[in-house]
Amino acid sequence: MPVVAEILIPLALDAPYSYVAPVGLDLAAGDVVQVPLGPREIVGVVWGVAETAGGSNLRPVTGRLPYPPLSEPLRSLVDWIARYTLAPKGSALAMVLRLPDEAAAGETARVAVRVTDKPPARPTPARTKVLAVAADGALRGKSALAKEAGVSLSVVDGLIDDGALETVAVAPEPVAPRPDPDFPRAPLSPAQAEAVAALVAPFPWDGPQEQEADLRPVLLEGVTGSGKTEVYFEAVAACIRAERQALILMPEIALTAQFLDRFAARFGVRPAAWHSGIGGKRRERLRAAVAEGEALVVVGARSALFLPFARLGLIVVDEEHETAYKQEDGVHYHARDMAVVRGRLEACPVVLTSATPAIETRVNAARGRYRHVLLPERFGGRRLPDIAAIDMRLDQPERGRFLSPPLVNAVKSTLERGEQALLFLNRRGYAPLTLCRACGHRYQCKNCSTWLVEHRFRRALVCHQCGYAERRPEACTECGTFDNLTACGPGVERIAEEAAEMFPDRRIVVLSSDFPGGAERLRQELEAVAAGACDVVIGTQLVAKGHNFPFLTLVGVLDADIGLTSGDPRAAERTFQLLQQVTGRAGRGEKPGRALVQTYQPDHPVIAALLSGDAERFYAEEIQAREAAGLPPFGRLAALIVSASEREVAEAHGQALARAAEPPEGVMVLGPAEAPLALVRGRYRFRLLVKTERNVDLQAYLRAWIARGPKVRGNVRVAIDVDPQSFL
Repeated sequence: MPVVAEILIPLALDAPYSYVAPVGLDLAAGDVVQVPLGPREIVGVVWGVAETAGGSNLRPVTGRLPYPPLSEPLRSLVDWIARYTLAPKGSALAMVLRLPDEAAAGETARVAVRVTDKPPARPTPARTKVLAVAADGALRGKSALAKEAGVSLSVVDGLIDDGALETVAVAPEPVAPRPDPDFPRAPLSPAQAEAVAALVAPFPWDGPQEQEADLRPVLLEGVTGSGKTEVYFEAVAACIRAERQALILMPEIALTAQFLDRFAARFGVRPAAWHSGIGGKRRERLRAAVAEGEALVVVGARSALFLPFARLGLIVVDEEHETAYKQEDGVHYHARDMAVVRGRLEACPVVLTSATPAIETRVNAARGRYRHVLLPERFGGRRLPDIAAIDMRLDQPERGRFLSPPLVNAVKSTLERGEQALLFLNRRGYAPLTLCRACGHRYQCKNCSTWLVEHRFRRALVCHQCGYAERRPEACTECGTFDNLTACGPGVERIAEEAAEMFPDRRIVVLSSDFPGGAERLRQELEAVAAGACDVVIGTQLVAKGHNFPFLTLVGVLDADIGLTSGDPRAAERTFQLLQQVTGRAGRGEKPGRALVQTYQPDHPVIAALLSGDAERFYAEEIQAREAAGLPPFGRLAALIVSASEREVAEAHGQALARAAEPPEGVMVLGPAEAPLALVRGRYRFRLLVKTERNVDLQAYLRAWIARGPKVRGNVRVAIDVDPQSFL
């Protein structure tokens, strides 16, 4: 009797296709296979097999591919994500199934050089230096040898041509050296040791204890500087001792060199790192090491959640409150929530860490769904920074400036003491708007309904939505007048310009994710700040994320009210989290710190909670307000974004969807309304918002609604976002 295999293909398809298995090819669920699809061959995964009397008219499976099968928990995760996000199952599989291309299949061996017995035909002082360094017989790369000898690379090449040096193929560096869980480390504080015991004791890695394991996710909450990282490192160490694999998720992995160094200080080696900056060949070697169980610890961005771990024993989500964990394109999933799901499917613990947990996480901990481990004080008895407000209605900056007199004086006194100051503004570029004083023309993106942001260092006007850029003109493109363009409002580049005028003899560094040089430049700059090699740091939210600057004692926050003016129901929470995190950069070394917050609303509940240091009061009031409004986590939300290249077409489809909504009791449908960002990348956008009670099956309602709604035609697209994080 023929065997029929259900093959899921990593395309936007919601169901597997049926193929017949050729005689002699034994297939099992999870096998990676090649199958015909139309006129081409494509890779898929066996989702199920069954014997059947039919199948004679089915196309045969071409063959099984030599890749590790997808485990049952990983296939279940694909099913779960597709069901929860309403994404096609094949699209969810595409995040998991990453096969090497031909260019990445074979890794080129590294080449090193070493000295031979043959003297050079023409000795020179430079060649003599090189041979003196190479005399120890050690293998070195050409560039490393030239640098160590203090000569140019051409000198080394000349010695190779002469035969005085020879090239030797060297095996690639291991992508996943084994961490040592018992590597010598600094002692933990009593509070940290107590937190480690509470964290690790219920973990299911010790055989008989497995029956008593508490597999609830754990919220590890601690004030900034309390040593949360060192605490969960001990959980990672326990995982390694049990020969299980650990995954540490971070919101922006490419910017975490300091974290990788801290890991090496604890475990003797750096962990395997997984992010978009890793080249294809190394990426595939690392993926294979994960599948074979060789890579015991992986630190990665949200996509690392879908790696094929052989023995996953622990998932850590660092800075779990970060919005960067939400995937806004393609499959709209939240990596923190999917990490909790994968932990349940793999029967392994999940640790969520933050100094400012998300409201949803806090409520889950309060209701007992999550365990809660607290670190209420800074490591070493250090004090939290003193925080004060600068009322901008009373202490206004000089005309054309943005730093208030009290903040300027505080920076001066900080620098005089030989300490560092941070000026924080969560706005990239030089100015958020450029306009003509003569005719009032405002420079707007050609593809989006956003103003172009001036980047003076690049001499360009840039859209932060689609990346469109144009050169800043000398004359107004509307009226033609010269020297009438003016920058409105500040960005970090403008604050750097102002700081350079006020502190001309001081070393100033600007930290922003869109500066030239990318992640490598940022890594170098962050290392320089941590080493005390600059005086004034000016940065965006990039500097608020877990960095340890021991010489930084003053934080000045500019435009603290930016995030409080939007209609986002999470605006208060996000503003509090960001301000709490950035002010927490101060005073993490030996000297105490303080923070000054420039605000026009010193009495706003968020600012008042920050100044008082009473985070519990803020959480209590925010949770109460969410519950009264029926907002998450006490209710549920979903957004439907209808877009098209013509405004009328998008609006008409949104209205037709609204007419088909038929919301039952407990469901409210709002819209369609033009999205706050009404035009993005040339597509007009209308938004419908679904709000339900907590006990409503939101996904079932959405599926039924879409099924009876209008068919998508032309270039209309409908994107569904369950649990939206962005309301733009």
